[in-house]
Amino acid sequence: MTELKADVVVIGAGPAGLAAAIKAKQEGAARVMVLERDRELGGILQQCIHNGFGLHLFGTELTGPEYAFRFIDEAVREGVEFMLDTMVLEIGSDKTIVALNENRGMFRIGAGAVVLAMGCRERNRGAVTIPGTRPSGVFTAGAAQRLVNMEGYMPGRKVVILGSGDIGLIMARRMTWEGAKVEAVLEILPFPSGLTRNLVQCLNDQGIPLYLGNTVVKVHGLSRVEGVTAAKVDEKLRPIPGTEWFIPCDTLLLSIGLIPENELSRMAGVEIDPVTGGPVVTDDMETSVKGIFACGNVVHVHDLVDNVTMESRIAGEGAAKAATGRIARGDSVKTVAGENIRYVIPHRLGLENSSERDTTLYMRVARPAEKVRVEVLSDGRLLHSKNERVLKPAEMLVLKLPKGKLKGLGDGKEVEFRINAD
Repeated sequence: MTELKADVVVIGAGPAGLAAAIKAKQEGAARVMVLERDRELGGILQQCIHNGFGLHLFGTELTGPEYAFRFIDEAVREGVEFMLDTMVLEIGSDKTIVALNENRGMFRIGAGAVVLAMGCRERNRGAVTIPGTRPSGVFTAGAAQRLVNMEGYMPGRKVVILGSGDIGLIMARRMTWEGAKVEAVLEILPFPSGLTRNLVQCLNDQGIPLYLGNTVVKVHGLSRVEGVTAAKVDEKLRPIPGTEWFIPCDTLLLSIGLIPENELSRMAGVEIDPVTGGPVVTDDMETSVKGIFACGNVVHVHDLVDNVTMESRIAGEGAAKAATGRIARGDSVKTVAGENIRYVIPHRLGLENSSERDTTLYMRVARPAEKVRVEVLSDGRLLHSKNERVLKPAEMLVLKLPKGKLKGLGDGKEVEFRINAD
């Protein structure tokens, strides 16, 4: 088996992996290798031909491929090495990677540091156990997006979309523009799961109805989908008998959530957060296994690629420092999700880091809220606060904690983040 060496190995060449690799190279890692199982760089961005990318980072609207190309071009100029059509089979806690491709066969890489950037995958029909037959015409929204945008194939002409996640909303518009009729978007929750801009541009502007508090309870058809039965749900998200209604269609798209891709993380012994489904990370984006870092949708599902990029640059910098023996691992505090907060990323904040630089934290609320204050506390003492006009579960809350705010806290202390409506 071929043996290779690298300072930093990045697994995944989507927006997270590209940003991390570039930053690792810029921070002094001599040899940075990116392993990608697909045939091209850019990850999911290659099939996202709509615009709206790069508004925060570049101040301009780009399509997914345009956004990806900026980083592909920069990575090539920085001297990052790429292996495409390469599947990672194993990763150990000692940062040894076993991978496979057509050119090299099976090979092993000894890494000074590893960055996990495998992204996420879609929940499928099995995750929601919809009763009925198993006809053709049932797709995840992302699979349909690839078929239409990259393979030139229309999945159907009369469409129902289950779930109001961003990919589903974008595909509602895309299918409409390609001549299909989107009969309905059904959302089981009492509030939408996608960004407001996508609700406006992809549904309202196209005249596509959104039914909140509704779900699919049965799929009809033998060889092909012929329709679905929908029903309203109660406060416990259970279908309400007597509220069923039939929607004729030949296609059902599922936009029912994303799951961080962490089989390799678990293989390496990385601690997983049960709420996010991703690794527990420090403010350097280092996991519970020293020298293994994680970033992007493998840690938690983002709504904006700009945030993925900024988070991944931190991981790349941390990996480069770990590979060259420059990373600081001292006392730290633990972040805790309080009232109306589902989770907080990072999970641990280094006291030395927080005294020298601002810290960006990412979190999601459990339910919509208006005119509230985000508070940061420790032992009941208010450390920092920020007023917010509107907060929605579908839209990431980004909080910048100024440097020095954790001064005086001891190792292992808890820092609580909560929403105060008073």
